[in-house]
Amino acid sequence: MAPQDRILVIGPTGAIGRHVIWASVKAGNPTYALVRKNSVTIEKPKLITAANPETKEELIDNFKSLGVILLEGDISDHESLVKAMKQVDIVICTTGRLLILDQVKIIAAIKEAGNIKRFFPSEFGLDVDRHEAVDPVREVFVEKAGIRRVVEAEGIPYTYLCCHAFTGYFLRNLAQLDATVPPRDKVIILGDGNVKGAYITEADVGTFTVLAANDPRTLNKAVHIRLPANYLTANEIMALWEKKIGKTLEKTYVPEEQVLKDIKESGFPHNYLLALYHSQQLKGDAVYEIDPAKDAEAHELYPDVKFTTADEYLNQFV
Repeated sequence: MAPQDRILVIGPTGAIGRHVIWASVKAGNPTYALVRKNSVTIEKPKLITAANPETKEELIDNFKSLGVILLEGDISDHESLVKAMKQVDIVICTTGRLLILDQVKIIAAIKEAGNIKRFFPSEFGLDVDRHEAVDPVREVFVEKAGIRRVVEAEGIPYTYLCCHAFTGYFLRNLAQLDATVPPRDKVIILGDGNVKGAYITEADVGTFTVLAANDPRTLNKAVHIRLPANYLTANEIMALWEKKIGKTLEKTYVPEEQVLKDIKESGFPHNYLLALYHSQQLKGDAVYEIDPAKDAEAHELYPDVKFTTADEYLNQFV
């Protein structure tokens, strides 16, 4: 059996990075994490209370216990990046939206190192080449698409991971602003509630990412995670929750004109979350045909993977 590729995760303690680390270890890949020396934890505004309770310190200790190799480095330190690249085969970047453009520094280090077999830029959302998002989300998608173009222009082997809506953002509170658990009385639904969205847990994102990293079929392609059991409308999700709690929710449907007005008049994080919800629930940015020459559906590549369904995910809140 051929040895597994060495995987480096940049942004290993983030909401997605930790799950990529765990999935990589579970899959048997030699796993590396880029960490800053004597880094100070900076409190940044969060979009929503997500299901990632571990602190950075706890995660680092956990990684060590799992045999993860910690490499000291920083995106802004070219020498440390190149040194890290030379020790691995695959680079997966999971940094957040504020560091999207800084990935040009990672690309430069990959070019200099010359040994990286695959680069996953920080995507982990919808397909940034197919969307009708509005600001402030649109600006982030434009930046991500720009990084794609740099990767392609530099001839770096890549995989783009399009996983759409994290359950921690969309299902944990049924996409209700300021709620941390699914409401049991009334909900607000954008549009008519009949547009399909694609949902996935952060842990399953890690699983599919590592599967794609180890798969030659995904080289220089975008992998789309639209799992049939989790490809649901807002109305279908509300029906799942109503069945669990044995109660009919009072529903308020908000037209697009009002949603756009609310986005413009709201501050962060409400404007960002509303723009995300608008993208998926109103514009249907998870609904599109793929091109087999440059795209692949995860559920077709990996039909036997056991993932958490939206129905199962909601059980924890009953």
